Amino acid sequence: MVGKPISLLVNNFNCGTIIYSEYIIMNVLKLLLYILLFTANLSVVQAQKGARMGYIDMEYILENVPEYQEAKNQLSSKVDRWKRELDKRSQEIVQLKLNLSNERILLTKELLEEQEEEIKLMEDEMIAYQQKRFGPGGDLDEQRRQLVQPIQDQVFNLVQELAEAKKYDFIFDKSADVVMLFAAKRNDISDQILRSINRASKREEALNRKEGKKIEKEESLSLEENKELTEREKALEDKKNQREAMMEERARKRDSIRLVKQKEFEMRRQELLNRRQQRLDSINEVKNNQDNGSN
Repeated sequence: MVGKPISLLVNNFNCGTIIYSEYIIMNVLKLLLYILLFTANLSVVQAQKGARMGYIDMEYILENVPEYQEAKNQLSSKVDRWKRELDKRSQEIVQLKLNLSNERILLTKELLEEQEEEIKLMEDEMIAYQQKRFGPGGDLDEQRRQLVQPIQDQVFNLVQELAEAKKYDFIFDKSADVVMLFAAKRNDISDQILRSINRASKREEALNRKEGKKIEKEESLSLEENKELTEREKALEDKKNQREAMMEERARKRDSIRLVKQKEFEMRRQELLNRRQQRLDSINEVKNNQDNGSN
């Protein structure tokens, strides 16, 4: 009777231990499940957030930059002038052909060939002029490149600064060849770039005004101040001229002394050579006399 309660107590204890262990395992599994769900939700949020992107419209920016518009108008004037020159040459060629057609019967073969060759030469020159102005890589392409390149470089630098400051991952150019089927206006940063360009332009204008005021101040000096300034400049110039004249005189004296010394050296050298030659002549003369006496 005593053994049965003890056995029952042991069995109940083992059963409680198993139930408690299962409870702990269930809690651990629930915790792991919560962690997995939280991680999955965080990944979804990050995926939904995605990369930050923006775009600019280069054409819109160019059309709103005053310097570009001014240069564009100047280029349009040049293009109009080139077109007028082409029209003038074309009309001259047409008139020459018409005259040749009317006078063909009266002209000799040589004169006819000469005028046809002249017309052909004028046509070739007109085509060359057209290619030079409007052909691929011609003046028009070069002028357009020079017109747009400085602003494009400025926009590129500003886009780099803005992307780094506001953590953009991608910035596209809407006016380029990138296919954009839809672009939300909130992602358009063109106006921000324009404001930066205008601020830079205003800073440059302020700097130019400052330099201009300095020049005006110099130009607005009174007559007395201008006279004093001129006298000081003249005095400095006179001193400079005096120093240069003094240096030239010293150089001339050095050259003169060097020339005198060179002449004296040459004279002494020539004198020594003459004496040596005289001695040699005397020795040779004595030898000749001795030889003649022995004969």
